[in-house]
Amino acid sequence: MEMQEILFYAILAFTIFSAAIVAFANKIIYSAFALLFTFIGFAGLYVFLGADFLAVTQIIIYVGGILVLILFGILLTQKIYDLKALAAHNPLFLSLSGGLFVAIILAVILSKNPWFRLVDKALNPTTSAIGKAILTDYLLPFEIASVLLLGALIGAVYLARVEGKKK
Repeated sequence: MEMQEILFYAILAFTIFSAAIVAFANKIIYSAFALLFTFIGFAGLYVFLGADFLAVTQIIIYVGGILVLILFGILLTQKIYDLKALAAHNPLFLSLSGGLFVAIILAVILSKNPWFRLVDKALNPTTSAIGKAILTDYLLPFEIASVLLLGALIGAVYLARVEGKKK
């Protein structure tokens, strides 16, 4: 086995282990911190797929933005060290039967799919191609999305200020 395969399986095991902690931890804060490592593991798997842009986006958006938002939401809305702030779980039988159902469906889909072997080729960075596409072919939709997001941000600030004045 090559070093690249060993590293891939190590990242895969790390991701699955941290995802299991997310699913089965008793305290919600432990699940949130394990979610951090799950997102980082997925970014590592994206690197192995040659999707460098997706890996960096995974780190910036999910780890840097959404996970921090989740953690602040948890820390500001509940008493974390209180014993009542435990995560609710489904019974183990329901979880295992649902997982088995999904595994059977995936096995059927994967067994009926014709797989083609791709020729090994060097992985090229995708960020320059994505940047050129955004700034040439998709410039108008990109700018429309930017103006739409700016309008949503201005609307959110306006609504927050109106509610603040009523109090």
